[in-house]
Amino acid sequence: MITSTRMAMVDRNAAALGVPRKQLMESSGNAVARVVRGRADPGARVTLVCGRGNNGGDAFVAARFLEGYDLRVVLLGRPGTISTDIARENWTALAEAEIPTETCTDSRNFSLEGEDGDEPDLVVDAMLGTGVSGAPREPEATAVRAINDADATVVSVDVPSGVDADTGEAAGVAVDPDAVVTFHDDKPRLSDLDADVTVADIGIPDGAETFVGPGDLLPFDRDPQSHKGDHGEVLVVGGGPYTGAPTLSAQAALRAGADLVRVACPESVAREVQAFDENLIVRSFPGDHLAPEQVNRIADLAAEHDTVIFGPGLGDADETLDAVADFLEGFGGTAVVDADALQVVPEVDTDATLVCTPHQGELRKMGGETADDWRERADLVTDFAAELGHVLLVKGAYDVISDGETTRIGRTGNPGMTVGGTGDVLAGVTGALASTQEPTHAAAVAAYANGRAGDMVVEEHGYGLVATDLLDRIPDAMRDEGDE
Repeated sequence: MITSTRMAMVDRNAAALGVPRKQLMESSGNAVARVVRGRADPGARVTLVCGRGNNGGDAFVAARFLEGYDLRVVLLGRPGTISTDIARENWTALAEAEIPTETCTDSRNFSLEGEDGDEPDLVVDAMLGTGVSGAPREPEATAVRAINDADATVVSVDVPSGVDADTGEAAGVAVDPDAVVTFHDDKPRLSDLDADVTVADIGIPDGAETFVGPGDLLPFDRDPQSHKGDHGEVLVVGGGPYTGAPTLSAQAALRAGADLVRVACPESVAREVQAFDENLIVRSFPGDHLAPEQVNRIADLAAEHDTVIFGPGLGDADETLDAVADFLEGFGGTAVVDADALQVVPEVDTDATLVCTPHQGELRKMGGETADDWRERADLVTDFAAELGHVLLVKGAYDVISDGETTRIGRTGNPGMTVGGTGDVLAGVTGALASTQEPTHAAAVAAYANGRAGDMVVEEHGYGLVATDLLDRIPDAMRDEGDE
């Protein structure tokens, strides 16, 4: 089962893995044609009613595989408004193959009847796909009503036009099909339809779902009407023995898109932390390390933020670890736990949503197991995440991200990132993304972006990078440059 949003990510990841959308459309159209051939005898009248997106493109391809049928391909709109290059190429291919096509730009002129006045035996509904929501507009709305009124078999491409694939709801009129051909995986609520559903394998590799890729960046586009705070407020709790670690995490959270980042640190290092970066807001507490008597103040601060990053630079003093445990036991929000703070997680009973970011040595201290082979390690991390009840982002040459059910693999990064501080940057990116995204997805994209930033640095300067080199590259690493 896959949502429409996730399907768009997988589609883009497949392209990054070398399986272009054009190839996927060819396979999708072939799958539609197979279902049509199973429901209509050779020579039957088949009308394909097509939208201007990739849903219509799938039908353009299908028409090329339906030799031997009395075909009619109807485009709703002008060819110049076809919205993607690959759909436009396949529309042009129909003309080159001399397959009959026509356009309809006015709903008053739409009819399923051919020039001889006869209705089709089968209609392919390829007007609106999974990426479209809301009530159909004209001329699609008129076409939907005509298809439903026709005495013809109806095959919908991916989802019935007018139906939201994720909710099964229709905001207006919607096609009532006899069959649906959907791609790669079943879509939520298609099983609720009174229709035969075929899930077609169109050649998307397993890696498009397993490996984190550029498609996973799609949810991070911003609303032009955004306001301050809409993209997350992050609190970094750290420092005392170390000052660089909490500062790196806070700077990385800002670079990853958080609107506001505050650092809660001991007053003994507050001035030093503030001096690193004027963009940071520092909230100090008495003493030179975190202790249990500071937990109430930290809890009050945390309540004002979307995500807390707990651990960078805190150290492992007994009092500090006690304070971490006390905080987590009373916390009910989202927290990224890193560094020395990780060791208390297995013993803490908390209602918080935790994203834990250990390297493999820290994972062992938590009670988990690891392995050299990333596939074996992925299984071990998945099992341990299920046991903990929290999200794990286990750092390595191949990062493993799991909540115990969904497991993703990050393959970006390089040996230059063994330098100290890159994990603090990763914690900051994770915290920023977890402010607006589901935790497992946030952790997966953070691992991808952090490693990609490191790859950009090494590509330009070679090895010898330092953690601060990553900061300026994070915005670029969070941007998809399109199909490679």
